[in-house]
Amino acid sequence: MSLVTEHHRHGNNPFGILSKWGRHDDGEQKVLVLNVLLLGGRQSGRSSVGNALIGGEEFKTGTCISGVSMTTEHQLLRRNFPRYFRRKGAESDLTLRVLDTPPSFPRPKSVHELCPEGVHVLVLVVRADMHYNTHLEEHVETLFGPEWRRHALLVITHADHLKEAGLQPSDYLTQTTDWLRALAAKVEGGVLFVENSCDWPSVRGRPIRDRLLNLSARNHHSALTVRTEVSL
Repeated sequence: MSLVTEHHRHGNNPFGILSKWGRHDDGEQKVLVLNVLLLGGRQSGRSSVGNALIGGEEFKTGTCISGVSMTTEHQLLRRNFPRYFRRKGAESDLTLRVLDTPPSFPRPKSVHELCPEGVHVLVLVVRADMHYNTHLEEHVETLFGPEWRRHALLVITHADHLKEAGLQPSDYLTQTTDWLRALAAKVEGGVLFVENSCDWPSVRGRPIRDRLLNLSARNHHSALTVRTEVSL
């Protein structure tokens, strides 16, 4: 696997070389490039989910305020997974471009500038024991319109709290807050639960990538367009 950090300063466009389907320089191996946007509140585990997706520990958090680690800027990483899946009988690479965002929700124009080709998959991240981000769905719809749910999956982190409470994931979803239960019902990519262990990003990376790839395939690898005419 190869890892590339992409810079994202205003006025630059490092995305021009990327398209949905492409070929390596040898003209043989096909590669599918997917743009993935991570969204979630403070301490939700966005960076850990990003690390799981790319299979590393490159997503970093910012300064620590009152013991709370915070991502303070956009972080964009790209990783290629050679011969990850087969399409029409041929082996294809999967390249993920994963964008982590600060806990303060990004403005539409900023997202468009960072992802000018659109977003293939939205990964919404919520902690099982913290339900304060009640406006997450509202913000996502502002960014992408009602089509967002076709491209979204929900990852619930710190699921070890469910075990401590003696709850199964299905029980948790029936007993959780109204907004989170409604959100889980709307995302067409389904819900994934991950526990808060030191090695879960490496253990859970493949299942999350597979779910993401399957969701994108159901949408024929089409991308959501950011609605820049609205503001938050």
